[in-house]
Amino acid sequence: MRLDIPVGERSIVLETGKLARQAGGSVTARLGDTVILSTATRSQAPRPGATFLPLSVDIEERMSAAGKIPGGFIKREGRPSERAILTSRLTDRPLRPLFPKNYHYEIQVVGTVLVADQDTPYDTVSMVGASAALALSDLPFAGPIGAVRVGRSLDGEFILNPTYAQVADSDLDLVVAGTKDAITMVEAGANEVPENVMVEALQLAEETVKTQAEAIEEWAGEYGKEKHQIEETQENPFLADFRQQYLRRMKDGIVQTDRRARHDALEELSEELTEGRDEEEIPQITAALSTLEKEAFRELYLQDRKRTDLRRLDEIRPTSAEVQALPRVHGSGLFTRGETQVLSSLALADLGLAQRLDTIEPQTGKRYMHHYNFPPYSTGETGRLGSPRRREIGHGALAERALVSVIPSEEEFPYALRIISEVLESNGSSSMASVCGSTLALMDGGVPIKAPVAGVAMGLVKEGDDYVILSDIQGLEDHMGDMDFKVAGTADGITALQMDMKITGVSAQLLQEALEQAKAGRLEILEILRGAIAEPRAEVSDYAPRVEVLKIPKDKIGMLIGPGGKTINALQEQFGVNISVEDDGTVFVAGEGSISKDAASAINGMMKDVEAGEIYTGKVVKTTNFGAFVELTPGRDGLVHISRLAPGRQRVERVEDVVSEGDRIKVRVLEIDKQNRISLEKLEG
Repeated sequence: MRLDIPVGERSIVLETGKLARQAGGSVTARLGDTVILSTATRSQAPRPGATFLPLSVDIEERMSAAGKIPGGFIKREGRPSERAILTSRLTDRPLRPLFPKNYHYEIQVVGTVLVADQDTPYDTVSMVGASAALALSDLPFAGPIGAVRVGRSLDGEFILNPTYAQVADSDLDLVVAGTKDAITMVEAGANEVPENVMVEALQLAEETVKTQAEAIEEWAGEYGKEKHQIEETQENPFLADFRQQYLRRMKDGIVQTDRRARHDALEELSEELTEGRDEEEIPQITAALSTLEKEAFRELYLQDRKRTDLRRLDEIRPTSAEVQALPRVHGSGLFTRGETQVLSSLALADLGLAQRLDTIEPQTGKRYMHHYNFPPYSTGETGRLGSPRRREIGHGALAERALVSVIPSEEEFPYALRIISEVLESNGSSSMASVCGSTLALMDGGVPIKAPVAGVAMGLVKEGDDYVILSDIQGLEDHMGDMDFKVAGTADGITALQMDMKITGVSAQLLQEALEQAKAGRLEILEILRGAIAEPRAEVSDYAPRVEVLKIPKDKIGMLIGPGGKTINALQEQFGVNISVEDDGTVFVAGEGSISKDAASAINGMMKDVEAGEIYTGKVVKTTNFGAFVELTPGRDGLVHISRLAPGRQRVERVEDVVSEGDRIKVRVLEIDKQNRISLEKLEG
């Protein structure tokens, strides 16, 4: 069974009934020649004791999909790549709000990349495939969703599901998912795109995903399974009584400017109501209090129009910014907003340390990297440390995307850059705080960024047509609210977006209002950043390497490298530098202080053609019974015949009577023969 859904100039093709037939729902989704096998399966019984939706989404990349074999010694795929993790999160986020709140069966969605055509990004294909697999399965899913990528060409025309090449030439890379009724997820990177352009793109995407969702819904109605019926949950027996007696107290308890005071007030109420109760009643009392807290929160925002920390709806928390927060590191920034604090540090290196990527996608490397760490102490808790979790990888990628468009080119700034953002305190919007801290670190490190970037997280509380939009949400507003909408950008436009919903979606018009409110907050934060450092420093840190860039003829790259890397390794050892050579003859020389300039001068000297009459001071690299070989430049030797070793060409019995290996002597070039052999004579001095 096949379904073709036209999207722009191409179609997404869905097929079912042939592969993975024992899965709950199985679909192959194809765009161009990129093919994903998406499956959705549930457990046979609910997870015991589950109080949340046990949904997992995994993306399995197969290197054979791109006609590649994994690098390294182990020729088998191991841990997921960063792209696979980000695509898993991208697929998960619009699906999660569309399951019943009381559904506790384990759900596993797996997307296996069967073909990656090196032309079409596979993430939106994965999202549509997962949606179709769920729609065909027996899972109670309030979808399906559609998903689309929107780019914008140089002449301002929007492109639906652009290719990698078109994305590279676009100032917008927007991914939107949604049902036939509303948008449920947004992810974007942009090159300072104005808010009105972003809204136009969102409106186009909204129409497109609606068409996809309607087509999949009709298809699933014809070929899908009967949906799994679940029992209606009965209201908690304690809730009505608690609502009548303790709603006001709950509201008073959550209205606190200090997170710890709020926790203590709620803990006091919980202890009071559970004291002396039977053990079997305590879980129900705890659940009733949790529901009551949500009801109190929503009434506070929608009826009283009051925030829990008493800020205005559009007010940013007290904010501070500081540079040079750490000694010796190449650049550092400390950004604090309310009870959220991030310390970002910058490391600069030569381009040889840029990250190499071994993936199924065309990109083979990147020179700007942002890594985000969220230790448990940032929320006053204990927990495990170790490899970054999916959330940390996702937040790091979002901050990286927010800043990559303002990073100078290799030609302008020939460095590899890595920023580490340590979340020291967290009470909402730590990813956007890491954007701000990283801007400070870049400017402190002398990176000539195009413009400073700031970020703010927006929230939403919505019932029917009534809603409030919140600026700079804190943790409780994120947890209890309906939307987490992160917006990063410069004074001139947006550089990154990420939106997650806990309800079934919102309109593009509502997002337009949120974008305008976010812009006001972003401009306020940018002024605070400029107060800490007005512009990038004129020079990189004294502790950072200095990089010299030169261009050599492509036919002389072999001369610079030497047999088995002998020449380039000798230069690196002699000067204490790192040398990287590009295929086009561009050479990057990185070292401390003026050392890199000295090494660059030596390389330029190597590239210069040796001519008769020129004088060099070179090292004797070999002696024979007929003369001495002298290195004029790395890789270029000439011969001083034994008859030309002494002044006036006096007779010399043994070469070693005049020079030894390792001696530095002054010589003049006499001639260069047709075989490019160089004859020298020794000079005094």
